[in-house]
Amino acid sequence: MLPLNPMFGIKFTDAAETLTSASTAVAIAEAHGCLCGAVCVADDYPLERWLEEMFDDSSLSSDAGDIGAVKDVLRVLHADTVRALHGDEMEFAPFLPDDDLPLDKRAEYLAQWCQGFLYGYGSIGNERRPNLSRDASEVLRDFSQVARASAGASDPTEEDESDYAEIIEYVRVSVQLLFDELAEHRGSRRPTGHPLPGHRLQ
Repeated sequence: MLPLNPMFGIKFTDAAETLTSASTAVAIAEAHGCLCGAVCVADDYPLERWLEEMFDDSSLSSDAGDIGAVKDVLRVLHADTVRALHGDEMEFAPFLPDDDLPLDKRAEYLAQWCQGFLYGYGSIGNERRPNLSRDASEVLRDFSQVARASAGASDPTEEDESDYAEIIEYVRVSVQLLFDELAEHRGSRRPTGHPLPGHRLQ
């Protein structure tokens, strides 16, 4: 079983339940993917803009307590994610459930996360999106492929679990290194010099 990633100050199930109780239109995995895609292009992407992008007034219940709880969850995720991407420990990870959920459900959340990432990346104006290297462009195509994928209906095998874990690791490393590749364009920090992983998804 994959351990709970220590970069987050909140559990996935708790965050998902908070958004569900507030009747938000966007699932937590997709919301976090959107944040990551936007931060890769603009690391000054503020919490307020993420809130506006994901949750307009019509997507939240009228209960002020629900709205406050959602904002508290997203505030923690925003801070944890920005800190991890800026750090030197390569601790970034997509915000996804632990292995105690069935594989088909985890695969669904992963697809939502990748869909959100592509949306967040594309939501930043063209003037802030540089031309990408070949490897970085392949990462975006791979994420698009994962966003359209779904787990099979049959009982998962050990090989299926292994494949899922490899995809998670590919996504994790690719986002961190994509963030680093774009650092020079953002002017926020020097690039690390580490290449993006090769095209691994089939």
